[in-house]
Amino acid sequence: MKAMIFAAGLGTRLRPITDNKPKALVEVGGVSMLRRVIENLKRYEIDEIVVNVHHFPDRIKEYLSVNDNFGVKLHISDESDKLLDTGGGILKAREWLDGDEPFLVHNADILTDVDLGEMIQRHRESDADATLLVAQRTTSRYLLMDNVMRMHGWANVKTGEVKPAEVDMADYRAYAFGGVHIVSPSLFDDLERYGRKADVFSIMPFYIEACGAKKIAGYEPAIDYNWFDIGKPETLKSACEWVKDSL
Repeated sequence: MKAMIFAAGLGTRLRPITDNKPKALVEVGGVSMLRRVIENLKRYEIDEIVVNVHHFPDRIKEYLSVNDNFGVKLHISDESDKLLDTGGGILKAREWLDGDEPFLVHNADILTDVDLGEMIQRHRESDADATLLVAQRTTSRYLLMDNVMRMHGWANVKTGEVKPAEVDMADYRAYAFGGVHIVSPSLFDDLERYGRKADVFSIMPFYIEACGAKKIAGYEPAIDYNWFDIGKPETLKSACEWVKDSL
């Protein structure tokens, strides 16, 4: 199976740490997040990975090279000239991700011990075009799912904005997105059409627009797991404490 790791972000919330290094090379328990994500993906027999780069791209390229790409077939999707956001990033990497099999997408700033094998199996057994890791946790922006975990929209509870506008948030359950998703290549043509509006675009507005015609599903693990977005100093600290306690 193939995967893509988003490692191109600016890491603005982690400054000054990211003033001289990319967020993907920020360490948790003495190990970079990029290495942690790659090593975790390898546990699930993912042996071909695309890593996109933008912020300090040469640092990431060198890091991967001196570590022999951690034993996986690896491709660099270079966004040095323009940061393409998540949707544009996936589209740029199409040449490596397209095919007959779904691929997994993982943010480099997400540290989790969720059973990705179970998530992959759930996606394969379903007819979903994309399966998103979700949780019932507090956030400002939510994915709206029905009782069989099919996405019908999105809501920002701070601003009151709901998309599509005709969706009634009260009809659905609200979930936070966990930064991990599995995508079927069947979505690439739709992504191409969406990308004609602008080459820089987030994947979430695409999912919101596509969820009426395509099956965008949520995956909520039945077993408790740990999850950290290390993109902020306080959550980075929590992740470091969890890793230390796990040793």
